Amino acid sequence: MDIGSAIGLVIAWAFVIMALATGAGIGVYIDVQSFMIVIMGTIGIVVASMPFNYIMSSIKAVMKAFFYSAQSQAQLILQLVDFAVRARRDGILSLESAEEEMRDEFLRKGIRLAVDGTEPDVISAILETDLENMGERHEIGRKLLDIATDMAPAMGMIGTLIGLVAMLQSMSDPSSIGPAMAVALITTLYGSMVANMITIPLSNRLKIRSAEEIASRNIMLAGIMAIQAGDNPRIVEQKLNAYLPPKQRQTQFD
Repeated sequence: MDIGSAIGLVIAWAFVIMALATGAGIGVYIDVQSFMIVIMGTIGIVVASMPFNYIMSSIKAVMKAFFYSAQSQAQLILQLVDFAVRARRDGILSLESAEEEMRDEFLRKGIRLAVDGTEPDVISAILETDLENMGERHEIGRKLLDIATDMAPAMGMIGTLIGLVAMLQSMSDPSSIGPAMAVALITTLYGSMVANMITIPLSNRLKIRSAEEIASRNIMLAGIMAIQAGDNPRIVEQKLNAYLPPKQRQTQFD
């Protein structure tokens, strides 16, 4: 579990709530009308904007911001170099028994294609298409957050207009001006908080996760193609370490 996202959101919300509590009090900022306009309105727009299966995919993608354990790219390279050593020593068919060591389906697919004697250009085309489609799936996964980011402030503005209309219609009754003004301002606050303290941070986290996963898959692709070509394990290691910053590089050879 990656608790970084959870910790960051808890810190942000905790200090905002503390600031509200030490001021006029939290109760002043709780308004059912504003909640319904912003939260339920945003949820409704998201549901109306996306097919149900896309919504479910997006929810699963959002969970990756909290529950995702990325494989170390340095360890991945060591594993690929080890496969290169085995293939060089015992032949590429020896990797057929190594599938259970591979956590990633992309890697298993590539090694299986290489073991089966598939032409290099065919392996490359299949894996690159897989990688491209994965990037598109990640984009769809973030779509829910992106829609909510756009719509929450917009619903806040709608709530503000509703509150202002109510306030202007009740100018003759001073006692009703305050509640109407509260709806006008709190809806804007709610919309801004949803966008800036929930959906934008999670979307940014998922973008980073997507970039990490694509980078790892590119390392796998390069490693698979090098193994299939029968490259010397030292060369394979040097090729793959080029994807990492110098401080993260590890070597099996002196």
